[in-house]
Amino acid sequence: MKPVPPATSLRRAPVQRRSAERLTRILDACADLLDEVGYDALSTRAVAQRASVPIGSVYRFFGNKRQMADALAQRNLERYTVRVTERLGQTGENGGWRTAMDVVLDEYLEMKRTAPGFSLVDFGNQVPVGARAEPNHRVADRLAELLSGYLDREPDEDLRRVFLVAVETADTLVHLAFRVAPEGDERIIDEAREMLRAYLARVLD
Repeated sequence: MKPVPPATSLRRAPVQRRSAERLTRILDACADLLDEVGYDALSTRAVAQRASVPIGSVYRFFGNKRQMADALAQRNLERYTVRVTERLGQTGENGGWRTAMDVVLDEYLEMKRTAPGFSLVDFGNQVPVGARAEPNHRVADRLAELLSGYLDREPDEDLRRVFLVAVETADTLVHLAFRVAPEGDERIIDEAREMLRAYLARVLD
């Protein structure tokens, strides 16, 4: 099972600091508007107005709102990776893979509850951004790379497959939890946590 290449939705990557800051404002505006009006009502013109940039600046980076949402999903994955890495650095290796799994799940839940636009875009699974299978493959690949050293295992095909199954399972159950309750039904989340622990124990213990 080969790693899935990262998503590339930018027409042009920012080179100068000013361009990078403008891109950040565009994606921040996109995230805020997704929460306010949803994906169907989102428009590149509205994003430009919210970000206080010319419409041409938006089209310099993105051909349409789908590419913009894809870039936001990719940024979410990058930020998620940073959050997980920082938390794992704080916890150390005392708790083993179970602590690592709790960190991975807890940071995802926190972003789902607090990050603008995340409930609609997350890592690319919600709005129609590319193929549904690819975002979860990318998340699984990223976690295999990130946790392989923590678990003292090579990020080989077997480990990638294990994380893909875990990510797909968590994705389905967490979205169920947030359909049942706005902040995520804790009982369903607890069931998801136990299910993941039971599955991963067969492979990682």
